[in-house]
Amino acid sequence: MPGRKTKLRNVETVPEYTHFEPQGITYGEQIILSVDEFEVIRLIDLEHLNHEETAKKMNVARTTVTAIYERARTKLADVIVNGKFLVIEGGHVHLQSDIIDYNIGTKTYKGDRIMRIAVTYDNGDIFQHFGKTSQFKLYDVEDGKIIASQVVDTNGAGHGALAGFLTTNNVDTLICGGIGGGAQQALADADIKLFGGVSGNADEAIDLLLKDELKFNPEVKCNHHGEHHHHESGCGNHGCHN
Repeated sequence: MPGRKTKLRNVETVPEYTHFEPQGITYGEQIILSVDEFEVIRLIDLEHLNHEETAKKMNVARTTVTAIYERARTKLADVIVNGKFLVIEGGHVHLQSDIIDYNIGTKTYKGDRIMRIAVTYDNGDIFQHFGKTSQFKLYDVEDGKIIASQVVDTNGAGHGALAGFLTTNNVDTLICGGIGGGAQQALADADIKLFGGVSGNADEAIDLLLKDELKFNPEVKCNHHGEHHHHESGCGNHGCHN
């Protein structure tokens, strides 16, 4: 089922600088730091507030602040140690008296529109069973061009929970191989557009989608074996309902 809506998180300011790149590197993996993660780093590491004080300012639980802080610090360490690009965007936050929705796919900040596409991912290729995927590759697209990408772990989420995982990660569109009827309904309920029955390289599939040339199967059934075919029998014998 779709994940519950994230509580609005108060922020006092939006980032003035949103893109950082390692010197001498013109292209590479990008790490996305959400606006609420940015705010937690600002309050704790720059303003020197403790977690309880930060939680009060952001109108969230202290445990939420701790989780956000740890996640943000890990991302920043990855950027610094491994020379990755940093992009600050995303999240659902409350700025003073206005609600600014930075969710990818509905983003209106600075007048642009960015969509996020997820692909079930396995070592560069499209993983062929949605309910068992351990990773998604997320692509942020603006004006028909990829502006950022990252690989995220599902952390053990499976089947119906994955629709909530995608919702939490602000995904508009999913490309995958096999997928069951229950998961398809969960995606529809979450307003996530599905392109199922696709195989091959993930990056190439995104390029084809952006050119409106992606071949997919609107009648796709769940396929546990990673083969690119679509039998009417689906996956009932495997006990897959999503």
